[in-house]
Amino acid sequence: MHVKHLSLLNFRNYPKLELDFKAGKVLVLGRNGQGKTNLVEAIAYFDSLSSHRVSSDAPLFLQGNDTAVARLQVTHQNTSPTLELEFRSRQAKKAQINGNPVKLRELTRWFTAVLFAPEDLQIVRGEPSSRRTFLDGAIVTRNPYFAAVYKEYDRVLKQRTALLKSLRGAYKQPGVSETLEFWNQQLIDTGTRIMAERRLLVDQLQPRLEQAYQKLVAADHRPQLSLKESAATGAAQYLPVAENVSRETSPHLTPQSRENLTAEFIAQLRRSERKEFERGMTLVGPHRDDLEISLNALPVKGYASHGESWSVALGLKLAFADLLRDELAPEDPVLILDDVFAELDAARRARLMSSVADYQQVIVTAAVAEDIPTTTEWEIHVIRSGEVLQTGRSSDPAEFFAGVIKNDEMRRKVIQHAVKQDQQSQLPLSQSEDDEEQQVRFEPILGERNAAE
Repeated sequence: MHVKHLSLLNFRNYPKLELDFKAGKVLVLGRNGQGKTNLVEAIAYFDSLSSHRVSSDAPLFLQGNDTAVARLQVTHQNTSPTLELEFRSRQAKKAQINGNPVKLRELTRWFTAVLFAPEDLQIVRGEPSSRRTFLDGAIVTRNPYFAAVYKEYDRVLKQRTALLKSLRGAYKQPGVSETLEFWNQQLIDTGTRIMAERRLLVDQLQPRLEQAYQKLVAADHRPQLSLKESAATGAAQYLPVAENVSRETSPHLTPQSRENLTAEFIAQLRRSERKEFERGMTLVGPHRDDLEISLNALPVKGYASHGESWSVALGLKLAFADLLRDELAPEDPVLILDDVFAELDAARRARLMSSVADYQQVIVTAAVAEDIPTTTEWEIHVIRSGEVLQTGRSSDPAEFFAGVIKNDEMRRKVIQHAVKQDQQSQLPLSQSEDDEEQQVRFEPILGERNAAE
C-alpha cells in the first residue's frame, strides 16, 4: 500500500496542491511553518477520519473559506482507488470513492496509515486520556466498524451519568438502584467488549514494543505495558501482559471469558454505587482506565528522560505498525514520521531508518535537511508557504535542499529584476541637471496625474 497522489483545495495553508508520490522513502522538506505537517495531516486523516492535532475540523479550512477538499489516490491490493473528503463548515463531511458517495467509515477500508508526530509524546507523558485515545484509535484502525461500539458506549455513559446526577443524594430511597440497573447492564455489555479488545491489543503490542525499542536504542532496556482497569477487582486491576492479559483475550471471547469480565464489572459497580450517587458520575468502566508504561520496572512518566520517553512513544507506534503489517499482509500500512528526526541523535536516526527500510512507503517530514540519514535514496518534495518548490531524488537531502534554495533565490532575483524593468518601461523619464551630476526621476503617467489632481 502506498500513496500515489494527493490533491488539496483550501486545506490549511494550501489554496491548491497536486502532488505525486512514489513508493519507497519520501521526504517532505521545508522550514518551520511552511505546511509540512499540514500535508501529512491530510494524508493521515483518511486513516483515522480525524486530525491528530485538533479536535474539530474548523482549523482545517484555509482562512476565508468554508469548504475544503482532500483527495488521495492510493494503491490497495492491485487497485488504485481515489478517496475524497469534502469538509464543510457547520455541516457533516462528505466522502467519495472514485466519485461515488460512500459513508465516511468506508474510506478506512482502502487506506491504512500509522502516524508518529511530536504530539505522541503525550502517550507516555500525558494524562490517562492520551493513552486511552492511543489504544482506542489503534483498535478502530484494525477494525473500523468497532467505532460503533465506542459510540454506543459514549451514549450509554452519558445517559447513566445524567441519571446519577438527577438522583444525586437519593441513594437510600426505594427503587433507586433498580432504576439504575437498566443502564448498568448496557454499560457492562459495551464496556466489556472494549476491555477485551484493549487487553488483546496490549498483549499483541508487548513483544513488538520490546523489539522496536531494542532496535532504536541498542540497549538492554525492557519496556513493559500493563492495563489498570477500574472495572477489575483486587490485584487484577493491574494486568501485566505476560501473566493475566491473555487469559481474557482472543479474537473471539469464549463464554467463560465474557462471564469473568462481566462478573468483575458488576462487582466493581456495586462497590462504587454509593460513591457514584454522591458524586453524580460514573466511576467504573473503560473510560476510567489507564495504560501504564514502564521502562526497567520504573514508570516512564516521571522517571524516564526526554530521549527515553520519545523512544518509547516512537517504539509504541512502530510496534503497532508491525502488528498491522502482519494483519494486512502482503500490504504494509503507510508509515508517516512527522518531524521525528529533530528529537533523535544521529545513531538513533540511522537505527530508525534501518528498522523501517523494508516498508512499502515511509513519508518523513523535516525542517533541517542535515538531520536526515544519507543511507538511502529519498524522493524529496521541498515545501514553502503551501507550495511545492521542487521535487527530485537524492541520497543527500542537505545538498539537494541547498541547491533548491540557491536556485529559488536566483529565480526570485530574476523575477524582481524583470518586474522592476517592466515598471520602469511604463514610466516617462524627465531629466534635470545640477552642478555635479545628472539625476533621473520618474513622473506619473499623464492620465494618472490628472486623475490625482
